[in-house]
Amino acid sequence: MLFYGKGSANLSLSREDLKAALYEALDKLGARKKVLAIPPDITRLHSQSGILTEYAWQYYKDRLSDILPSIGTHVPMTEKEIGIMYGETPKRLFRVHDWREGFVTLGDVPADYVRQVSGGAVDFPIPFQVDKLVAQGGHDLILSVGQVVPHEVIGMANHNKNVFIGTGGKEGINKTHFLGAAYGLERIMGRADTPVKRVLNYGTEHFARHLPIVYVLTVVDKDESDRIVVRGLFIGDDMECFNLAAALSLKVNFFMLDRPLKKVVVYLDPTEFKSTWLGNKSVYRTRMAIADGGDLIVLAPGLKEFGEDAGNDVIIRKYGYVGTPKVLDYVRKNDDLKNSLGAAAHLIHGSSEDRFSITYCPGHLSKEEIESVNLGYADINEMMRRYDPKKLRDGMNKMPGGEEVFYISNPALGLWAHKDRFK
Repeated sequence: MLFYGKGSANLSLSREDLKAALYEALDKLGARKKVLAIPPDITRLHSQSGILTEYAWQYYKDRLSDILPSIGTHVPMTEKEIGIMYGETPKRLFRVHDWREGFVTLGDVPADYVRQVSGGAVDFPIPFQVDKLVAQGGHDLILSVGQVVPHEVIGMANHNKNVFIGTGGKEGINKTHFLGAAYGLERIMGRADTPVKRVLNYGTEHFARHLPIVYVLTVVDKDESDRIVVRGLFIGDDMECFNLAAALSLKVNFFMLDRPLKKVVVYLDPTEFKSTWLGNKSVYRTRMAIADGGDLIVLAPGLKEFGEDAGNDVIIRKYGYVGTPKVLDYVRKNDDLKNSLGAAAHLIHGSSEDRFSITYCPGHLSKEEIESVNLGYADINEMMRRYDPKKLRDGMNKMPGGEEVFYISNPALGLWAHKDRFK
């Protein structure tokens, strides 16, 4: 059922609008005694999930007993990050998801179903897993809060991904990520109906119907003044809210270009992006837009590591971003990668498949470290002077001397593609 739905490409919802809409939807749900909120972490700072979670706490007060950020394999949030994202929401309410041990398996999506929806790309069962607090916490309402936006693993982010991958277990996360990578990013990104989404829908329908989940979904854009604006808010307990949000996101977050781009410069906000695990959004959100032989320059002043998780960091340093054929071969031959399929998927996501160059300009990693994982390196200070984020505007810019660069201030907010690469 859809409890609230409003959005358009020209709409701009204020914080007061968001609060009134959320309260309207929560009123329709009736009284609740014990509520769990599942918002994203600081890596989705601009999703407006933080303020919506704070409004939910203001509405339910002591009845909102737990907040479980859907960190997936990311590092747990710090108290400072919680304060930045969730405002006055009490820090005592926040719990930490343990994707290695702190989950339960609700059931298994059968191998024959996975094989069918993936067109034979993979052939294994996928466990449908979720945090113990979600499955066993005794909550009579679970509010899953997040942003719908084009995504490399599932096609369009959020909805049941926020719960069953964001608070999922190791095997389920690894296998769903590998499913998406093996199926192919160009066939995944920007699509609401994908093999990974079908697997999550199967699990939700067969194993999780008893969970009282209500989805609170935003669609976020930038206006002409480069300010974050909320174009839509959709609240419901089924697929309708997701489908409406996904349709709007494609209108405001997907950018179809008339010609391939020769040089792209992407800026990674240091508040959000500290690893290539997250920073490679700059790669896969632009890979369908960049010309063969083109250049991608990533300005990453906060970059200090490769993997958010220590184990994944080791995997990335060992194998590097070497392209799909080599990664799949490594998976076949190496047990460490075979047992870390999520990391294998990430290595595929972060590669240009040798079509274009990727140059990282890190704040805290050395030239040797960057080049060891098959990426190019450039000095952050020199490149920030050459391509000053304070002077560049999103889209095409002509530099002094005539150089043309396509600038993206936040790759998390969109998907860019040349019309010949998005079939």
